[in-house]
Amino acid sequence: MLPSSAMGDSAITASALRAPQSAGEAAHAPERHALLVRVTHWATALCFFALLLSGVEILLSHPRFYWGETGDDWSKPLFQLPVPSSRDMVPTRYHFVLPDQNGWSRYLHFEAAWLLVFTGLIYVAWGLWSGHFRGNLWPAENRSGWRAALRVHLGFRKPAEAEAHSYNPLQRIAYLAVIFGLVPLVVWTGLAMSLSFDAAFPWAVELLGGQQSARTLHFFDSIALTLFVFFHLLMVARAGFLRRTCAMITGRVSGGKSNQEAA
Repeated sequence: MLPSSAMGDSAITASALRAPQSAGEAAHAPERHALLVRVTHWATALCFFALLLSGVEILLSHPRFYWGETGDDWSKPLFQLPVPSSRDMVPTRYHFVLPDQNGWSRYLHFEAAWLLVFTGLIYVAWGLWSGHFRGNLWPAENRSGWRAALRVHLGFRKPAEAEAHSYNPLQRIAYLAVIFGLVPLVVWTGLAMSLSFDAAFPWAVELLGGQQSARTLHFFDSIALTLFVFFHLLMVARAGFLRRTCAMITGRVSGGKSNQEAA
């Protein structure tokens, strides 16, 4: 749903970018986003905001981080967030305790996490089978495309019309990093905090440095994902929030025809 670009990826002819002459022509315009991409996009968005909300509440129960296998209220932390806690046994610099919302937040967190995993597996399987990753997300080797994308994103410029029809190189790298890097890591580190997962797959926890190390990595990975979503929404707003949001709902970009997304 980030502002898309065809810079350096594929040539879009002037006829493909002209405005539709009628409502019927617009209705029959090629899809920009396949149905499965749209469904998994909104399911992932819902999961993310549920995980973010519940994750903050879980974090407030113990806003201290450690490295290694163990860590408790009286252990020296690797670092501590300057926020009050919802548990009176956790030492903080504050002289009050926040309301404890740890019950419902953990339940929501686990439910949203499993829905995210299920949605992600469907999306990745479909993307590999359909050629979506190869056709739409694999970066093309084109220096002019990279330079143009950098100018648009670093300058927060409004993208050209052509950018509504194909992901630019920076978007492709960002999406691939999230899909195959940040999301798998946040799932792995989340599972590593589970005692049952540790008992079944101790090597997976040891690779992360221990359960407390996994929690610390989970925190930083979550920050990286939150920053990605923030800039994602920022660029969507810059490109035209309603138009790009409608494209992710209907599959078609209003105001012009698009190249059909590989499916």
